[in-house]
Amino acid sequence: MAYLSDIEIAQQCKMLPITEIAKTAGIDDKYLEQYGKYKAKVDLSLMKESTKENGKLILVTAMTPTPAGEGKTTTTIGLADGLRKIGKNVMVALREPSLGPVFGVKGGAAGGGYAQVVPMEDINLHFTGDFHAIGAANNLLAAMLDNHIHQGNALGIDPRKITWKRCVDMNDRQLRFVVDGLGGKVNGVPREDGFDITVASEIMAVLCLSGTITELKERLSRIIVGYTYDDKPVTCADIKAQGAMAALLKDALKPNLVQTLEGTPALVHGGPFANIAHGCNSVTATKLAMKLGDYAVTEAGFGGDLGAEKFLDIKCRTAGLTPDAVVVVATVRALKMHGGRAKTELNNEDLVALEKGIPNLLRHVSNIKNVYKLPCVVAVNRFPTDTDAEIDFIVAKCRELGVNTVLSTVWANGGNGGVELAKEVVRLCDEEQGDFTFSYELDGTIEDRIDAVVRKVYGGDGISVLPAAKAQIARLTELGFGNLPICVAKTQYSFSDDPTKLGAPEGFTVTVRNVKVSAGAGFIVVLTGDIMTMPGLPKVPAAERIDVSEDGVISGLF
Repeated sequence: MAYLSDIEIAQQCKMLPITEIAKTAGIDDKYLEQYGKYKAKVDLSLMKESTKENGKLILVTAMTPTPAGEGKTTTTIGLADGLRKIGKNVMVALREPSLGPVFGVKGGAAGGGYAQVVPMEDINLHFTGDFHAIGAANNLLAAMLDNHIHQGNALGIDPRKITWKRCVDMNDRQLRFVVDGLGGKVNGVPREDGFDITVASEIMAVLCLSGTITELKERLSRIIVGYTYDDKPVTCADIKAQGAMAALLKDALKPNLVQTLEGTPALVHGGPFANIAHGCNSVTATKLAMKLGDYAVTEAGFGGDLGAEKFLDIKCRTAGLTPDAVVVVATVRALKMHGGRAKTELNNEDLVALEKGIPNLLRHVSNIKNVYKLPCVVAVNRFPTDTDAEIDFIVAKCRELGVNTVLSTVWANGGNGGVELAKEVVRLCDEEQGDFTFSYELDGTIEDRIDAVVRKVYGGDGISVLPAAKAQIARLTELGFGNLPICVAKTQYSFSDDPTKLGAPEGFTVTVRNVKVSAGAGFIVVLTGDIMTMPGLPKVPAAERIDVSEDGVISGLF
């Protein structure tokens, strides 16, 4: 049987005008700013003027990802469509995809099969220009910083201690380390520099955590761009860039309204990576989804040790949110990979590999239930090659932890394949009361918080802090940043900082090699392992398969 590709399914969808989707969501026309027929921004004044009580918040996370795929975004969208099928008023809130992965390894990121948000091509490419605005604001600050030094350097900024990088939303390893300002005095001050991918920019985190223009400007003002010759921090406010940057970002701050293939309203807004940033869509989109829907379904990037940990410990803490239920997505195929099987060996029943791999899922489930104390369900994203014996094995193991398992077939069946999951989520919200607890408190040292995440969430034996990182921690504490939440940059492929340690490894320590402050975002970034803030393209980039016809139809985009 020949399957349609994701883009072919999306292109067959007869989308409703965005004004119809807005009506479904209860958004009055006066709050809608249309970007063509099928996309719109929602004015933030709706949040202040709405009198509706907040709906239930559902977080979708997953087991540790593998090349076999877990389908977290697909499940999130299918769950929302499933909730609508059983008569619930629901909104879905997702991140915007980065162009880096779209043209790099994984293709698009708007869901898959019959559980997608549309217009899929727009969402995966330029969309409403939010990422371009973030990149422009980031690079304006960089330009004003270097111009300040060129024009006499009244602040005494040490060019060797500049921490602010330029950014571009593309995987481009060539730009990780550059020397610029060459060509004589008129062309700037020569210095070592580099680029981050836009989704790793602190501006992305600031945008996603800001609720108003005023808060946006306050957060931008606090960003540290470098240090003076006598080691004093220099902020965006010192460079006087925050007003102009906010002007570039004023429209990007507004959530984007689109629809699922089944016409469920979806807010797609913001998009930091979870392995190098905090990995959640914007606070404004999540809060607006809760304000508009009786159920708001959102996701956090990669596995529960990354996206969910940061959603719960950073975003919920910052925004005062408490999830009512959590869905942990798993696949039999991915569990078998964690049990040591190669991607080419996943189609045959293998209970031995499944038994070796399932501790990965169980650790994620235990974290949600026992560390964060939230109601939880496991959604098994079923593939045609999965056998009943394999499914029964997962069900039995999760039941031992007091957690139900529901099969999800949303990729093939859309909302109908998410009805059973939707019913279990409603039951969790109605019958099981959580006692939400963070994995760490903000007292104690920065090292205490890193150690708590490693021990409680990753299952490790603690941390090893390199001398350079120790000095950075001491300096940040001295500057008054010692009580901020932490954002750990770590491989997505393992609970540890070593991507080859699959399953649920034990007896490991996590090496902390670099610690820096994102003062605008309001967290400490902890770099571990070989994690980089500018990815590279693979040997065969997805871009090689993408094309557009004479009549403007795009192909090859996932």
